Amino acid sequence: MTALATEQTSGRRLLDPELFERLVTFLEFEEDMDRPQAERVMDQALAFIDMAGHRNDVPLSPSRKVDPGWHAFILHSREYADFCHRRFGTFLHHNPLGGRRLRDGIAIERTVQAIEEMGYAVDHELWGTAAECNPPACCGDGDGC
Repeated sequence: MTALATEQTSGRRLLDPELFERLVTFLEFEEDMDRPQAERVMDQALAFIDMAGHRNDVPLSPSRKVDPGWHAFILHSREYADFCHRRFGTFLHHNPLGGRRLRDGIAIERTVQAIEEMGYAVDHELWGTAAECNPPACCGDGDGC
């Protein structure tokens, strides 16, 4: 088991500011997000990607609100491939496990815990794990089940 990091960091630190800016702008226009939301989503997507590239011991899943950030990065294919090869030594595929339901509360809680264990700050509102969210009203999709 990985020890919980005491100092938290952000996903955005993984990219140079110019690329982060391009991805956020992409989310603003393609996903119709306001700028603060797009920045939050991209930050959490990067934290998820980094964690997922280092963990293959358990099934993990982004929330519905975070997943568009991963999609935005993948669509910038050269930059995404370069990032994956530098960070993980291989390409990290987006493979939703054959279409099975992935965004259940247990998978999301496990994912959030793994991200926190890597030392990233988690935006619980985007993961559907905010304190006021109690199953079954919240299943990790950020909007309820």
